Amino acid sequence: MPWKAMDAMSLRAEFVALAKKEGSNIRELCRRYQISSRTAYKWLKRYEQEGVSGLAERSRRPKHIARQTKAEMEAKVIAIRSETGWGGRKIARVLSNQGYEGVPHPNTITDILRRAGKLDEAESAKHEPFQRYQRSHPNELWQMDFKGHFAMVSGRCHPLTVIDDHSRFCVGLKACGDETGANVKGHLQTIFRLYGLPKAILCDNGGPWGAGYPLLELSNLAVWLIRLGIDPTHGRPAHPQTQGKDERFHRTLKVELLQGRSFSDLPDCQQAFDTWRNRYNLERPHEALDLDTPSQHYLPSQRSFPEILPGIEYNPNEIVRKVHSTGTVTYHDQEYKVGKGLMGQLVALRPTDIDGVFDVYFCQVKVRQINTLHKP
Repeated sequence: MPWKAMDAMSLRAEFVALAKKEGSNIRELCRRYQISSRTAYKWLKRYEQEGVSGLAERSRRPKHIARQTKAEMEAKVIAIRSETGWGGRKIARVLSNQGYEGVPHPNTITDILRRAGKLDEAESAKHEPFQRYQRSHPNELWQMDFKGHFAMVSGRCHPLTVIDDHSRFCVGLKACGDETGANVKGHLQTIFRLYGLPKAILCDNGGPWGAGYPLLELSNLAVWLIRLGIDPTHGRPAHPQTQGKDERFHRTLKVELLQGRSFSDLPDCQQAFDTWRNRYNLERPHEALDLDTPSQHYLPSQRSFPEILPGIEYNPNEIVRKVHSTGTVTYHDQEYKVGKGLMGQLVALRPTDIDGVFDVYFCQVKVRQINTLHKP
């Protein structure tokens, strides 16, 4: 169960952050996190009374932290920088969130870091503001991709990352041994059970995602997503900026966790991933969110994951065909290509305004257009 699969303190903090959001369904969150309502309200009450420290077992940490001397504050600033690599604005927000009094201005913190030799001026000059675009609500779109794999003492790790486009909340950071569709599907099932289903998932082109250009070529993974009512969308080839938020997340992951560090195996990676993901979601101020944390902008989806796939239904006036093993359908004794990923599935041919031209739909997604007046 989730309390055992992740660090308990981290999971309690995540649960509380999501449960306190306006419009959250605490009963449904309890089901997904597999805890009783009594336990849930116990942690919520402790959080209200003691803050994050109240989520620890028998914590003796005071809710309010006494004023620090200048030397102690500088030491705290340098310690956060050394641990996270964050800049002045993020460190100032974190110290304020943790209850410290007399937090220095971000510019003062930058000066402290500069005096301590903790700043790379050349690297800092590279970071300039840019135009950001995001969906208006959580779970409208998730971005999913593999970060470049790296060597461990035993084998290689392929990090699977899944980010909510609106909030930048990381719903999934999984240490995978390969990049197969079956492995991705297994991890997505765990993610869907906890956070619900998004409306769409943006991936790049190629396996195991499938391809969007020039024709929509569905993989087995994409077919499964569509059956769940999720639209698999694809970035333009050679345009990684389409998945800019996930690409940016990858750079942050590399700098704050992976760079200069080695791991023994996949469980060792996953333990580090879980700890870092908790910090990223709940503690790390995000520049694109006005220094809020992603958890302050995220709310789990109200669409729960169905353990049994829903049936496929089409309108009575549509022409329904089963896809052959060759990835084709038959219409008037002619075969037309719709994609091998749909083998064995039912698709619908919908007439268009052009005589003899049909749009081919799989569930809610248009996958092809065929012209029956021309022989394939």
